[in-house]
Amino acid sequence: MAPRTASFSRRLRSAGGKLLRRFGMLPGGMPDGLGDDDKLLGASIAGHVLVFFPDTGDSLYQLRSWYGPLRALHEEQGVTIVCMDSRLAARIRSEVPLRVMTIAQESTLDDLLSRSQIKLICYVNYNPLNFLALRLRSVIHVSLLHGDSDKSVSVSNQVKAYDFSFVAGQAAVDRYARYTALFDAERRCIQVGRPALDTDERPVPRVGGAPPTVLYAPTWEGGQSSVAYGSLSTHGPAMVASLKQAGMRVIYRPHPLTGVRDSAYGEADARLRELLDKDRDWISEGRDLRTDFAAADLLICDVSAVANDWLVTGKPLIITRTSTSTTRAAGTRLLRVAPRLSAEDAARAGDLAVEQITDDPHRDQRADLIHYYLGDTTPGASLQRFLAACRELIATRDREWERISAAENPEPPKP
Repeated sequence: MAPRTASFSRRLRSAGGKLLRRFGMLPGGMPDGLGDDDKLLGASIAGHVLVFFPDTGDSLYQLRSWYGPLRALHEEQGVTIVCMDSRLAARIRSEVPLRVMTIAQESTLDDLLSRSQIKLICYVNYNPLNFLALRLRSVIHVSLLHGDSDKSVSVSNQVKAYDFSFVAGQAAVDRYARYTALFDAERRCIQVGRPALDTDERPVPRVGGAPPTVLYAPTWEGGQSSVAYGSLSTHGPAMVASLKQAGMRVIYRPHPLTGVRDSAYGEADARLRELLDKDRDWISEGRDLRTDFAAADLLICDVSAVANDWLVTGKPLIITRTSTSTTRAAGTRLLRVAPRLSAEDAARAGDLAVEQITDDPHRDQRADLIHYYLGDTTPGASLQRFLAACRELIATRDREWERISAAENPEPPKP
């Protein structure tokens, strides 16, 4: 191809790509890349903390779980969220009072940081695009993730890419130490509890008189078969039918990503919704998780962060057992204490739910796990640990950057 023809072809593809992005015609999960790069060149970022979130709207629930703590951190250190999708950035701006920037080019991020005092970059997932920011060495990189669970993703080898990982409690440290090779969990994991417990709204527990209520909060199908913990397609409809037959009220809380990879989950979701009584049951979408916690007497969920966060309620729970032979969960204390529900027993879920609500045979054992999984749950304690950890890492960054700068720019020898 002649150089002039090749140049025209590149320009044509670029123009076509811009049109696809502008009209929202990109495949799901792909950032539109409609950044404010031209306006941001020569600008700077106020504050010391940046949250890098190069995702699309499907993953917004991951960032939302940190809104409260980030607002508190913003008051101390100044927080800016950087996105790569203009649609998502607009949604975030409408939901949280933090500065949100949209970039398309990593060179824009370089330019912004060269003019700023950003010292800490935080990440709420393991998106491969995080590496656009992870290569920067003038900051400390912290993995926050978006929950603490016994899923194998919680001990992913990807944790090694980050300088430190903020975790809830000792359970997470032990999980990394047991299942991740060549990773110093004691040094690189910082226990901060679940700071959202201190910032999110605390709903009033429900009063008696209503029928026993079960919260069913399944996870999604997972990105790979090795992390397919979801029970919706294997347990869901039969389990809910059994709960209804036992006289239970059901709150169904579908995962935001349900059905994005496996159509069987979308079909099961539709069947389950048909089983619910619109005057008695509830489909919880976009509602705060702790509101559902307060309304329920029992949780049925998969191996996920929902199970761990539920512990603080002190109420019974049942954790499903996956039917996928390739899926493995970390063998931790909660999975040994909580009763498990297999797909074969889903049609008898009602009897098991009645037993757990009436007798709660594992109450004392669960109580012993609260501190192990969540740390100090005294109101305010977790948020203060989170803020203190950020302060300490910012101070560490300053010391390290001073050392590196001195090594790169040594003083000339005295005459």
